[in-house]
Amino acid sequence: MKKVLVTGAGGSIGINVIKYLLSEGKYEITALDLRNKNSQKRLKRYRRRINLIYGDMNDSVLIDALVKDHDYIIHLAGVMPPIADIKHNLSEMVDYKGTENLIKAINMFNPDVYFIYASSTTIYGSVPVANVDTKLKLTPLDYFSKTKFKIEKLIQAKVKNYVIMRIPFVLTNPETGAFMYNVKLNSTVEAITDNDAGYMFVNTLNHLNKLNKKIWNATGGEMTTDTYRYILANVLKSYGLSFKYLLTLLFVDKNFYTHTYPDSEKLENILEFRSDSLSSYYMRLKRQVKGRKIARFLAKPFVLVLNRKKK
Repeated sequence: MKKVLVTGAGGSIGINVIKYLLSEGKYEITALDLRNKNSQKRLKRYRRRINLIYGDMNDSVLIDALVKDHDYIIHLAGVMPPIADIKHNLSEMVDYKGTENLIKAINMFNPDVYFIYASSTTIYGSVPVANVDTKLKLTPLDYFSKTKFKIEKLIQAKVKNYVIMRIPFVLTNPETGAFMYNVKLNSTVEAITDNDAGYMFVNTLNHLNKLNKKIWNATGGEMTTDTYRYILANVLKSYGLSFKYLLTLLFVDKNFYTHTYPDSEKLENILEFRSDSLSSYYMRLKRQVKGRKIARFLAKPFVLVLNRKKK
């Protein structure tokens, strides 16, 4: 039985990766994440079916031991915006140093392992349309994008077998995932749901001969494309007003860049991972969110303004 290590396993994509790995029935799974209330709550249901380890990516002894014993590594761990831009030293330490630690262990103990990395499409900057060969426009204060690009270069230089997946805006439940609020309202967003992203990473393991040593835009296509204004209005309508949204609205730069991706069809043709649409995401979010009546009531003026301006 092949062995898969998933880092950042307690995140919204990571949970879906574990779900789909288990459904395949042919992998021994090790889930690595930091120990906190959120990760423990999300991973609890799987603890009897996987090897669950709480630890730090910068613990070289732990990482060495894990890398030695696995056939595949799906590397999702990292600091998300806006924290990654506000505390850029944290992003450097967790994202870059943690990945560097993984790569050192790979080269020393397991050079033939397949390394699948979750990068980000925001590294393309403020252009409306992006392909993997689009010239990057990294801004000085966009530490998240700069760190992702730096990691990509490290992987290409040091890893024998790798696949780099550039992930766009992720549609997730704000209660359990890192929903992005730092996007300009009138930006066009081609997103992906956390469900489709999870399946995409798992199905990558079945097509490594076609995907190896390449960078891909892993996005949801036309069915998950709309203006951020309309996506935000629908999320606020179901989830309600949140402290994180207000903080981002008042204090955080809108520097999470979104685009459309004509070449994303190449990956879809290989992996056939798209099953969601914006409509199915909104319906699922409405079912998942319980309570929050006051939060939804407080969000009504924001939803009204967003929809009015859209018209």
